[in-house]
Amino acid sequence: MRPTAIAFLGPLASVLVALSVSAGDRPPRQALPLIAPAPGFALTSQDGGELKLADLHGKVVAVTFIFTRCADTCPVLTPMMSFVQDRLGTDFGTKIVFVSITVDPERDTPEVLKEYGEAFGANFAGWFFLTGSSLAIADVVHRYGVFAAKAENGNVNHTFLTSIIDRRGVLRVQYLGVRFDPEEFRLDLLSLVDD
Repeated sequence: MRPTAIAFLGPLASVLVALSVSAGDRPPRQALPLIAPAPGFALTSQDGGELKLADLHGKVVAVTFIFTRCADTCPVLTPMMSFVQDRLGTDFGTKIVFVSITVDPERDTPEVLKEYGEAFGANFAGWFFLTGSSLAIADVVHRYGVFAAKAENGNVNHTFLTSIIDRRGVLRVQYLGVRFDPEEFRLDLLSLVDD
């Protein structure tokens, strides 16, 4: 085939794919990889009770790391999670849950975390905000592969990592940063409900 024909077919193929997706046909989703067993934890929820990852067995779990005084990226991530929460319908809380773990346990008490969750419209039937001792938080942060270090001004510099764990407790995907596609995130969560 001549180069001019290839150059013409490339844009045409893109248009055809766009039209098929806009018509409601989605390309088939590939199964998410099996990464490793998800690191367990036992931390304190916004209501003051203990929550273990094992308590969530049988549900798809999204784990994020935040802190309530964050002024730059946490206020992007948490509303995006709330947006997805609202689009999961009846699966949220019954089949899919969110866990936000603070990287600032000295200041983020259960009460502070509860106020933070309320401010962002968290549905506490399926969204847990967790804290614990500095040692327990440092351990879970490390085991999930997150960097967190307190700065001199009191802020916490940390990597933004969102992990999805399947119903059997296996880590399946991790999103680095806060600007990932919320629709892709929602579809990944739903793909594991029946996996």
